[in-house]
Amino acid sequence: MSITKLDQMVALVKTKPKKRLVAAYANDAHTIEAIYHAIEQNIVDATLVGDKTIIKEVCSQLHFDVSKFNMEHEPDEIKAGSKAVQLINEGKGDILMKGLLSTDKYMRAILNKEHGLMPGPKAVLSHATVIETPTYSKLIVCGDVAVIPAPDLNQKIAITNYLIKIAQALEIQKPKLALLAATEQMLAGMPACVDAALIAKMADRGQIKGAFVDGPFGLDVAIDKESAEIKKLNSPVAGDADCLVFPNIESGNVFYKTCTKLAGGELAAMVCGAKVPCILTSRGDSAKSKNYSIALAALMAK
Repeated sequence: MSITKLDQMVALVKTKPKKRLVAAYANDAHTIEAIYHAIEQNIVDATLVGDKTIIKEVCSQLHFDVSKFNMEHEPDEIKAGSKAVQLINEGKGDILMKGLLSTDKYMRAILNKEHGLMPGPKAVLSHATVIETPTYSKLIVCGDVAVIPAPDLNQKIAITNYLIKIAQALEIQKPKLALLAATEQMLAGMPACVDAALIAKMADRGQIKGAFVDGPFGLDVAIDKESAEIKKLNSPVAGDADCLVFPNIESGNVFYKTCTKLAGGELAAMVCGAKVPCILTSRGDSAKSKNYSIALAALMAK
């Protein structure tokens, strides 16, 4: 039976072997709180890289037992990111997590050609988000909302495969994936439509496996059965999508923030394509969302 709630995902992860998490510049209360709860849930063991004095002060304020964490003292933001990546490369962690350092510095540490986490020059790093909203009957697995500004065809293929793998890990046997554009009509002058049609045809011919893949779709026909019926779209994906591939970062970012800030949604998020799952949430995201993200990364970690 497929997972339809983020809490169900956490319950599933608890049945798996515990993973080792390394947090880069983990000086903030939200990150520490999320990791502490994941330790209490027996999902991870954790190493916090950051300013030990600040970490201890935060733990004291939250009434947390600081001995639950391993700690590596590095008060410099950039060096903390590099140190966290180094620990992963030394085999001391299965998951990397972003703390208080900015996204660009976090990504630079991952992408460093000599000491980063990229498995090869052709690897595609992409952000994937799992969103739960009160108004949709199941989870939405989507990307990219935070890393690739304008994905080309090959990057969209990589995103498609990442989302399928995540959906399958959520026990969705054959997920339904919609490639989004401004319209469901095939307009040759709109690159999003062309890319969507090409990827859908690749799936038809077995070049992309494990999912029903269709597009181009407008968002309405991807997730709303009535809209799909009115527009007479005959597709196993229409009106019932599990996964959404966005044409660009603007559309994806607006979608996920609308779900969380206006629709009362919660999320889990991670970066795919590196040697290990890399948790990338906004510094303003709740501790609960960060805890869900740890569970997602633990689910996907080898």
